Amino acid sequence: ACALARPGSEIREIPPTGVHYNMKNRWILPALTVVLGVSPSALVAQDDGEDQGAWPQEIDAPNATIVIYQPQPETLEGDEVTARSAVSVTQANASEPVFGVVWFAARLETDRDTRMAEVLDVKVTRLRFAEASQENQEALAAIIEAEFESSVRLISMDRLLTSMDRLESRRQSAAGLKNDPPKIIFVTYPTVLVTIDGEPTLEQIEDNEFFQQVINTPFTIIYSTERRTYYLYAGGGVWYATQDLMGDWALDASVPQAVAQLAPPDSEFVAPEDESDTVEEPGPAPSLIVATEPTELIVSTGDLEFIALENTDLLYVSNSESDVLMDIESQQYFVILSGRWFASRSLDGPWSYIAPESLPATFQDIPPESDMGHLLVSVPGTQEAEDAVLDNEIPQTNAVSRSEAELEVTYDGEPEFEPIEDTDLDYAVNTTYSVIKYGERYYACDEAVWFVSDNPTGPWEVADKVPDEIYDIPPSNPNYNVTYVYVYHSTPDVVYMGYYPGYVGSYTYAGTVVYGTGWYYPAWYGRYYYPRPATWGFHVRYNPWYGWSYGFSYSTGPFTFSIGFGGGYRGGWWGPSYYRGYHRGWHHGYRAGARAGYRAGYRGGTRASTRNNIYNRSQNQNRRAARPATAHNRSQPRQATNRSNNVYADRSGNVHRRDNNGNWQQRSNNSWSSNRQPSTSQRQQLARSHQSRQRGNNRTSSYQSTRGGGRAGGRRR
Repeated sequence: ACALARPGSEIREIPPTGVHYNMKNRWILPALTVVLGVSPSALVAQDDGEDQGAWPQEIDAPNATIVIYQPQPETLEGDEVTARSAVSVTQANASEPVFGVVWFAARLETDRDTRMAEVLDVKVTRLRFAEASQENQEALAAIIEAEFESSVRLISMDRLLTSMDRLESRRQSAAGLKNDPPKIIFVTYPTVLVTIDGEPTLEQIEDNEFFQQVINTPFTIIYSTERRTYYLYAGGGVWYATQDLMGDWALDASVPQAVAQLAPPDSEFVAPEDESDTVEEPGPAPSLIVATEPTELIVSTGDLEFIALENTDLLYVSNSESDVLMDIESQQYFVILSGRWFASRSLDGPWSYIAPESLPATFQDIPPESDMGHLLVSVPGTQEAEDAVLDNEIPQTNAVSRSEAELEVTYDGEPEFEPIEDTDLDYAVNTTYSVIKYGERYYACDEAVWFVSDNPTGPWEVADKVPDEIYDIPPSNPNYNVTYVYVYHSTPDVVYMGYYPGYVGSYTYAGTVVYGTGWYYPAWYGRYYYPRPATWGFHVRYNPWYGWSYGFSYSTGPFTFSIGFGGGYRGGWWGPSYYRGYHRGWHHGYRAGARAGYRAGYRGGTRASTRNNIYNRSQNQNRRAARPATAHNRSQPRQATNRSNNVYADRSGNVHRRDNNGNWQQRSNNSWSSNRQPSTSQRQQLARSHQSRQRGNNRTSSYQSTRGGGRAGGRRR
C-alpha cells in the first residue's frame, strides 16, 4: 500500500546492530487502522460530553432566527454532496416560524479521527416555502442565501452515513479480490503465530560476524552462527530459542549476553493507561508456530466448548478468541477471517470459501446484542452490514498545498519498472513507494497524496490530475489500493484530494466489507527487503467505529507479540506485568459491540493507536493547505435548544413532522396538520429517513461513549 505497507521512507542502509536494523526496517502492517497528527480545530471532538454536530442547528441572523434540520443527502460524488434540509425561519416581530425546504450543494471535509464532517462552500440551488406569499418568499430567500451559504455546519459521520442509504449513486463493489483460504491451524493450547514472509532470509548484522537476523518477519529473530541457534525476542527480557527455525521453541532463561544486547528496547512499549482493573497473573509461556505461507491460527483454551446462539440454529465456540460457529443443520463449522467466511466439516479442513450470500439463512437471525452480534457486519442484508458498506463509501478528504507538499522517492539501486497486467502502465518494484509510469510521466502516491514528475526520481510536484488508466490497476498488483485515492478539483494554490477506505485495505464486497485483496505479493529482495501488503496472519477483525483492528502487537521499531488477540490465551503471559499487553483481554467486551467499541482489541498491547485519518499523520502535516481565514469568520450555528430533530423534507419540497406517537403531520397554513397525510410512497420515504436518523443518533452516541475509552485491553472474562 502507498506508504502504509512500506518499511519507512527513512530506510537507507543496514545499521550496525540487529536492533537498529529492526527499528529502521519497520514492518508496517498494511492499512493499519487506520482506519488512520492534529485534526482541524473545528472538527476536534470535545471531552465534555457535548454532541458536536447534533441537529437541528440554529443561526441568529440580523433580522431572523433560522433553524436547520438534519440534511438528507441526495448524491455524494467524491467530496461533493447535494442534499436538502427542512428549515424554519422566524423573522423579527413574527409570531410564527415559516417552514420550507432548502436544496444545496457543498463540499465535505471529513475526518475519521473525530468521525466528524464539515459542510463547506455551501451553494443554495433551490428554495421552497409553500406556506409563504410570493413577496415573503423573496425575503426568506434573501435571508437563507445570506446566512446559509456563509455558515459552517458539522455533522457526525455516523449520522451522515446512515442517511446515505438511499443515495442515487453508489460505488461499485470491488471485483477481482482473491478469496482462497489461507492455511488454517487449530490448536487447543496457548500459542502464538510467528509469521515469516516466504522462506526465511538471513542478513548479516553489520560489524557482528557471529550474528544474523531474519529480516522478512515482524518478529525479532536472531541467528547465532557459533551456536547454530535461533533466538526470538518476546518482550520484557524474555527470549525463546531453537536450533530448528520451523521446529519447537522453548524459553531460554540464559540467553547469551551478546544476543540480549540485540533486543529492541522495551521503552518502545507503553504501559496500559488504566491500571484500575485487577491484573491477571501471568499464565504459562505459549508455544510458537512459525509459518512461511499465508496462515491463520485459531486457538481454544482446551477442547472446544459450544454454546447455543439464541434464536438461531447456530452454536459458537465460547473458549476461543476467534469466531468459530457450527450450523446445526448442515453440521459445518464456519470461521471468519479478514471479513471472509470459510466452512468445513472438520476443524482439520479442508476449508472452502463461502460467499456471503450463500451463508445459511439462520445467520440473519444472530441477535445484535449477543456475543456474536459483531458478525452481522459480515452477513449481507443486515443493517450492520449495510452501515459498514456505507461507511466504506465516505471518502476522507484533504486540501493539499501545492507549494508546501514535498516528496523524495528512494530506490534500491536504479529504478526498475515492470508492466501492470491488462493496462498500459508500469510500476516501480524496487522501492517502498507506489510509483506508476504512464507514457513519459511518473505518478507517485504517498500517504494518499498524488504527485507527478517527468523523472522517476523527481523532482515531484502535487498532481492536479491523474490518468484514468490508473483506476484500472487490478487487485493482483500490490499498488491496487491507489485506485481508491482521487484528485477532486484544484485552485492555483490548493489541490483537493481524498481516499476511500479501500486505500487502507477495506473493500466493499458482496454486500459486506472485507480486509485485504487476498492476493499474495512477493516482497522485494535486493540490498534491502521491502514487504508488501498482506491479508492473512494478523487476525484482522472489524470494529463498527474504528474499522479494522489487528491481533498483533505493533509498534514503530521493535516488534514483540501479545497473547489474547491472535493467540487466544486469557492469562496474558508477556514477561513482566508492565508489558503484558492484552492482560485484560477483550473476549466478551468486543463481542458486545457498542459496549466495548474502541477499547476492543484496538489499542491493547500496542505502543500507540494509529490514526484513522492519514492526512493527520506527521508525514502530511506540512502538506496540508492552511485553512482559509474566512472559514473562521463564518457564522457558527449552535445546537437548537428545546427542539426535536423530527422535521423532514420530502423530494417534492413538502415539510413533515413525526410526533411522539409516531404519526406524521404535514406543514400547511402555518400549522401542523394531521389531516394532510403523506402519500404511501412519501410515508415509506419518510419512514426510511426517520429510521436512518435514529440509527445515526445511536451510532454517534455509541461512538462518543467510547471516545475517552482508548485504553489498553477491553475484554473482561
